[in-house]
Amino acid sequence: MSVFKRSAFALAIAAALAVTACKKTDEPKTVTAEDLKTDAQKFGYAIGVDLAKSLKPVKDDVDIKSLEAGLDAVFAGGEPVLDDATREQIKNTVAEKLQKKQMEERTATASKAKTEGEAFLAENAKKAGVKTTASGLQYEVLTEGSGAAPKATDTVTVHYKGTLINGETFDSSYDRGQPVSFPLQNVIPGWTEGLQLMKPGAKYKFVIPSALAYGERGAGAKIGPNSTLVFEVELLSLGEPKPAAAAAPEAKK
Repeated sequence: MSVFKRSAFALAIAAALAVTACKKTDEPKTVTAEDLKTDAQKFGYAIGVDLAKSLKPVKDDVDIKSLEAGLDAVFAGGEPVLDDATREQIKNTVAEKLQKKQMEERTATASKAKTEGEAFLAENAKKAGVKTTASGLQYEVLTEGSGAAPKATDTVTVHYKGTLINGETFDSSYDRGQPVSFPLQNVIPGWTEGLQLMKPGAKYKFVIPSALAYGERGAGAKIGPNSTLVFEVELLSLGEPKPAAAAAPEAKK
């Protein structure tokens, strides 16, 4: 959320926090838990930590001396030298600049991820045992199963581990110690297609192009735009969701 959309109360505290954090000293003040004795001190510190995190992305666009002057004018009961319309205009101008910068950074990130993903897929396709479907989904049979393969309209129960192409794990039912159950048609296309290749008891490795995963929008903080994803999936069973099963990977939209 943009800092400019916060309440007046939050903005005031954030501004005061910025002044305190950047006050005319090169060294930040060290505070220990023992220094925070009263509720007011603890409350102030808690708010300070939260709002420092929200203010950090725009700290380079804030002139601290001017910020302090604005605080002093209001606290002293004086009249701000910038009227309401002017203040609103500059906040909007800076907000637009920041949004443009974020969009440019996201575009660059998406372009890089697409290039790296395509290179990863090309190299992976050369590995023994890796097969590529018409859609571009790549899969490798780690353990074969038996019985009937699921249809897109079926519900399945699986264990899985999801990683980025750099090996970083972003999700794992194994780590949670709990398999997941979900209607197969309600997940990302790569899962819907890939699980239909499996039979109960099978374990496959999938490399899913971004177009069959979360595409340009990405998902959450860990899966960026145009991310190629790697999954190891174990198909446990077909049928209705198990009562204790956790939520499935995000449904396609």
